[in-house]
Amino acid sequence: MQNPSKRFLDRKSPPNIATLILLAGLSALGMNVFLPSLPGMAVYFEADYRLMQLSVALYLAMNAVIQILVGPISDKMGRRPVILTGIVLFLLATLGCIWSPTAEIFLVFRMAQAAIAVAMVLSRAAVRDLYDSDKAASMIGYVTMGMAVVPMIGPAIGGVLDQIFGWTANFWLLFGMGALILTITYFDFGETAHKSGKTLVAQFREYPELLRSPRFWGYSLASGLSSGSFFAYLGGAPFVGTEVYGLNTAQLGLYFSAPAVGYFAGNFLSGRYSTRIGINHMVLWGCWINGIGIVLSLMMALGGLDSVYSFFGFMTFVGLGNGMAIPNSTAGALSVRPHLAGTAAGLSGALMLGLGAALSAVAGWVLGAGSTAVPLLVIMLATAVLGVFSIMLVISREQKLGL
Repeated sequence: MQNPSKRFLDRKSPPNIATLILLAGLSALGMNVFLPSLPGMAVYFEADYRLMQLSVALYLAMNAVIQILVGPISDKMGRRPVILTGIVLFLLATLGCIWSPTAEIFLVFRMAQAAIAVAMVLSRAAVRDLYDSDKAASMIGYVTMGMAVVPMIGPAIGGVLDQIFGWTANFWLLFGMGALILTITYFDFGETAHKSGKTLVAQFREYPELLRSPRFWGYSLASGLSSGSFFAYLGGAPFVGTEVYGLNTAQLGLYFSAPAVGYFAGNFLSGRYSTRIGINHMVLWGCWINGIGIVLSLMMALGGLDSVYSFFGFMTFVGLGNGMAIPNSTAGALSVRPHLAGTAAGLSGALMLGLGAALSAVAGWVLGAGSTAVPLLVIMLATAVLGVFSIMLVISREQKLGL
């Protein structure tokens, strides 16, 4: 593949890298900007915190379902129409969240917001459409490095907006950003996929080709389990920050962004070194760094030496490891069967977010009155260790195949 000519705001040329970053960033913003508001939203809706925390788990679960469907659909119809439709549905669901009268109705619209998953999945698939494997890993690293700016500042902005205007301000921010990015995407995102010409039934019948590949499973599980530590953090950190360390929403927003600082650095390393070092070693090192950060935090907590600074500070290692592991394992999963890049992007993303939804729900469930950070850290560590084993499976498999 060659690097195609791109013209910004030209619907007949491939999308600019900035457009792909914005698409991925909007998906990330929708996931985490309102998290500092969760305890306050529980009070507003007169609901238990564990019920409101489901807004994370259910959102991730719907993301997983959508990603299973969106890959084959985009391989059939193209990336552009699917992305535009997903953003429109996201905007409508966001308005539903703002005007929800009860917690239960809010959760329904929150699940509908997961339509924005198409932006995250297909921005990566578009990169794979345009570049070969190692170059794709590098470019995905740059895309997600830019995307990491959003979760770095999103919770901080969300916490401040909550303090000044209330929790609905976070969703008005999402609506405004979504409308802006819809406009940019409409004018800039030229089609990148070579449409398969197959029926959707035929597209879905190709799933077994991916599912029979040990390398696809290894890459996908390495990504899913490494990021699983972060998703467990998403589910449990708002409780830990407010109930264990006594933070208000503005403070929580600032501390909550700690993993994103590391994620930014990890994605920069992926963009800079993946082509030179190779994706397998980048994933392996990322999984190890992720686990080391959690071990250090857990040791502090078990020794009674933990503080708000140690808990959130060591989360930068989790972000750093994820920033190295996720772009490279994603590129690896998409490269196992290049002709199924869209399908692979959807299925791999679904596995990652399905695990994330489960871990987020478990993290919310184990944390209750009187809890410390230890239960959350134990869950995070278990997933990190399994992530290391997953990428080692890939490396062993490739050595046997002589790849």
